[in-house]
Amino acid sequence: MTVYNLPTVNCKLPTNLKFNNRNISIGENVTIGENVRIGDNTVIYDNVTIGDNTIIANDCIIGEPLADYYHNENYQNPETAIGKNSLIRSHSILYASVITGEGFATGHRVTIREKTTFGKHCHAGTLSDIQGYSEFGDYCRLHSSVHICQHSKIGNYVFIYPFTVFTNDPHPPSNCNKKGPEIGDYTQIAVHAVLHPGVKIGNNCLIGAGANVLHDVPNFSVFAGNPAKYIGDVEEILSKETGENHYPWMNNYDKGLPWEGLGYEKWQEKQ
Repeated sequence: MTVYNLPTVNCKLPTNLKFNNRNISIGENVTIGENVRIGDNTVIYDNVTIGDNTIIANDCIIGEPLADYYHNENYQNPETAIGKNSLIRSHSILYASVITGEGFATGHRVTIREKTTFGKHCHAGTLSDIQGYSEFGDYCRLHSSVHICQHSKIGNYVFIYPFTVFTNDPHPPSNCNKKGPEIGDYTQIAVHAVLHPGVKIGNNCLIGAGANVLHDVPNFSVFAGNPAKYIGDVEEILSKETGENHYPWMNNYDKGLPWEGLGYEKWQEKQ
């Protein structure tokens, strides 16, 4: 690892960049790994660590200062870290104190606010808005235009589809303690779902398109409708193509997942 202390613009990094290396601003105490490529017009603030083989595309901001920066003369940027082998696409903004695991990726124009942590191999799709103070496990996938409220907690292998909204204020606007939804492992949340403050959705659940989820959802449940109601056991859903059980979905989908080419059950046996 090489440490740069370069509060300058138009700095030239000693790497073979794919980009034009124009107008890159890097703050103090920034640690940049091997084979990192940084796009034009990108700003990297103080106390950022970027893992090996990571690509930061054009017009990104990494380590965006928190609100105190504008009022406190003694402000110090908290640590921000991007794991190795990550890809941050253009116009994405990661606030200071965001921590990602290896293999992290964003679409374009993604905003990730402070105190958010990701496990390994998570994806946040184009125009997604993560409001901070939230936790993600491993291999989570947010498709385009997903809104995650503060204080949400998402497990491992959770897929969240476009235009889903998480909420955390039980009586907006209020001074109540905010509590976002909690999502269990392997759960799928379909398009346009709305999750209300503090709801807990179990493992291996399916939340239907347009569902308005007001109450907790048990493991292996299908909930749909407005308000969302129990429809049945997820393992009762049959594939329209084969007529066989589609869920647990891990037996029928493996692209980019650790059991790819091996099969979920065999992969589980090796864990």
